[in-house]
Amino acid sequence: MTKLFKLLPVVLLVSGVSHAATDNPWYAGARVGGTNFDSFDGALDGQEGAFERDDWGGGAFIGYNYNSWFAVEGGYTYLGQADAKQGSGGFEVHGLDIVGKFTWSVAPSIDIFGKAGGYLYDVDNSVNSKDDSGLSGTIGVGAEYFFNDDLSARLEYQYYNQVGDDEPGESDVHFYGLSLVYHWGAEPAVAIEPEPVVEPEPVPEPEPVPVEPEVIKIEALSVALPFAFDSNALTQADIERLKPIGDRLVEHPDAKLYVIGHTDSRGSEAYNQKLSEERAGVVAGYLGSHFGIEKDRVIVQGRGETDPVAPNDTEEGRAQNRRVEAYTPGFEITQQ
Repeated sequence: MTKLFKLLPVVLLVSGVSHAATDNPWYAGARVGGTNFDSFDGALDGQEGAFERDDWGGGAFIGYNYNSWFAVEGGYTYLGQADAKQGSGGFEVHGLDIVGKFTWSVAPSIDIFGKAGGYLYDVDNSVNSKDDSGLSGTIGVGAEYFFNDDLSARLEYQYYNQVGDDEPGESDVHFYGLSLVYHWGAEPAVAIEPEPVVEPEPVPEPEPVPVEPEVIKIEALSVALPFAFDSNALTQADIERLKPIGDRLVEHPDAKLYVIGHTDSRGSEAYNQKLSEERAGVVAGYLGSHFGIEKDRVIVQGRGETDPVAPNDTEEGRAQNRRVEAYTPGFEITQQ
């Protein structure tokens, strides 16, 4: 089991980094789990068999996301005690973590992360009545699931290298456990104002005599509908914005309807492509069923994250990119 945990940092740290699954910059959490002591050195050299090396550990931490893939995290961690099998006492460790956290988002609600930094430890070896404090290196990996933008849970492993000094003794310590994390501090979402509806200018009636054919130019009509994160649901406000387009299609049976769905850049390209098609399908389906528009008059497309109108590195920009554009092109009609 210990060898497996030693390999996990190498396997997962090669995953790379990407964006996080929440836009909140601050977070705080608590963790609890098991610990394992091994690779004894110094005064403990060769004494692995003299100790019960499994215990429990836990702690609390706070962190700050500097950008979508890097955060700095610090907190207190208790790593438990390797109890002596003969007599009382043992090798007990606690201290402060200071690490950098690198994140890779594999799904809209799931991140994989790696951590690296230092551990300011305090060691109490009550077997030989020696204490020590100092700095040890630490690395870790884990996966984080976001229930929503404010709450997440982690499954994680962290390795602490040779905690202690020669006199009290040294040991590698492995922590594996669960964390619950609360996130806060994101700026409120900015509402997107709908594009104004351009009504065609009234055309004067032709004079009775002479009767000349009149060409009327019908202007293009369009609307952009904002969507919430990971949602394809229409709101009542969206339905009201779609009414002028529906009325145009009813009034002009030859007019075509184009519906194009878009997403922001969070999530995989395949997932975003599917979500953009679903958003476009919901808008086209509503117009078709509510206004009786035939399917051969409707062109539906999903462009995923490939056609942003704003940068994807801010919440305001991502909110603008989560949209569906519905429009009817302009055309001309001839009246006698």
